[in-house]
Amino acid sequence: MLEATLKKQLQAYLEKVVQPIEIVASLDDSPKAREMEELLREVTSLSAKISYVVGDDATVRAPSFAIKRVGTDVGVRFAGIPLGHEFTSLVLALLQVGGHPIKFDDAVIEQIKNLDGDYVFEAFISLSCHNCPEVVQALNSMSIINPRIKVTTIDGGLFKDEVESRQIMAVPMMFLNGEHFGQGRMSIEEILSKVDTGAGKRKAAELSKKEAFDVLIVGGGPAGAAAAIYAARKGIRTGVVADRFGGQVLDTLAIENFVSVKETEGPRFAVSLEEHVKHYDVDIMNLQRAAKLEKTGKLFEVTTEDGAVLKSKSVIISTGARWREINVPGEKEYKNHGVAYCPHCDGPLFKGKRVSVIGGGNSGVEAAIDLAGLVEHVTLIEFGNELRADAVLQRKLYSLKNVDVIKGAQTTEVLGDGKKVTGLTYKDRASGEIKTVELAGVFVQIGLIPNAEWLKGTLELTPHGEIEVDARGETSIPGVFAAGDVTTVPFKQIVIAVGEGAKASLSAFDYMMRLPTEETDAVEMPKAA
Repeated sequence: MLEATLKKQLQAYLEKVVQPIEIVASLDDSPKAREMEELLREVTSLSAKISYVVGDDATVRAPSFAIKRVGTDVGVRFAGIPLGHEFTSLVLALLQVGGHPIKFDDAVIEQIKNLDGDYVFEAFISLSCHNCPEVVQALNSMSIINPRIKVTTIDGGLFKDEVESRQIMAVPMMFLNGEHFGQGRMSIEEILSKVDTGAGKRKAAELSKKEAFDVLIVGGGPAGAAAAIYAARKGIRTGVVADRFGGQVLDTLAIENFVSVKETEGPRFAVSLEEHVKHYDVDIMNLQRAAKLEKTGKLFEVTTEDGAVLKSKSVIISTGARWREINVPGEKEYKNHGVAYCPHCDGPLFKGKRVSVIGGGNSGVEAAIDLAGLVEHVTLIEFGNELRADAVLQRKLYSLKNVDVIKGAQTTEVLGDGKKVTGLTYKDRASGEIKTVELAGVFVQIGLIPNAEWLKGTLELTPHGEIEVDARGETSIPGVFAAGDVTTVPFKQIVIAVGEGAKASLSAFDYMMRLPTEETDAVEMPKAA
């Protein structure tokens, strides 16, 4: 199942296995079980430290397999064939169960070790989901660090009956001890914050003790990362407080227009951003959502939702934007039960079904094209009288036989049976007639909304909620700057956000240089040549 080049690369990785491991397969008579066994035997042949057996435990899913550290209860389980985006998860599991160090901060490892209780996680994923590997790898690492944590990764495309019975219509979807735990991309810190309920308050108290920064950047997307790099290179005390480092890029599949990078994926790009920022002396404070900005004396204060208070001489807001909702009855009720926002992640769960895409811009048309290759039929609904997507995308869309396009239509309600979506209604804007479309899924792709609600009454915002900035990135408050998708700067593109983040950072440094001397005691000014 593995091509020669990939096998050679995997063999090189498996040389890092230091403790013997055993792969225990639970098989049935299905073709997928035969594929799984073929893959597992190939993997076993690449390392003398790996052995393979077929187990007889009737209590586990089949086909599935466990990777166990011989003589211990350390291990993880995959119910499915972890190829596609999950192949990296398989490789990491082999290495880490085999004793290769897990690259978490020491404090995170100690927090996992000290979790008291028994935790049984089930993570439902799809192999085409680019958000799922982070969840899988985080849970697997927790299981390896603390054997009282058990983890099974389940390919929803393989175990369709279970997906149907548990009403799973979005991935990644996690269950803990049989109860719903969470869905969507989650970092190890986010998972731990839900398991260890006292962690948030402890972290807030710790953050509040930090000395004042010279520049505090709120938001960790491309704009925030660029701002942090440019600030740190000036030799000033720089901090980044972010809900999740990487921001919206984490939810982006293909990036093909960032200058000098021909092609990459959003999560990979986000990792590169964070690694670049960490190359400098930047204090990154993740999993912290800003709630209030105010000035007390000579310093600005940013208060987080958990109660942490961070002080700084200047602030750069780069909180980005999020998917806009259609705000009709049924949308919130059926979110993750038929209403979805990521066609790449959740599309495979609707294979052979009828779905709709709301929105006729580039993102909506791209979603319809992608889904058409998976589902029975796609109905694209556009509010305007014409699609707004690029001409090349429209030509591709109209060439597909299993796609209908309805223009001049206003979605009015998402329908369901109490458990899952069954259809939607829309109003024909020309005739006023209300019409119904029967379907199983609704993918919302109608643009972005800026993450600036927490700044209402503090900064000047547009009627659309964007932060007003001037040519230097300065807001209505001197010393507070903003950059990226949260601002009025047009064209929401990664490359533009990066440039705006750099500009805001340089402007913030220039602002501090012009402050009275007593306010710049922590800033080392450049010396004359």
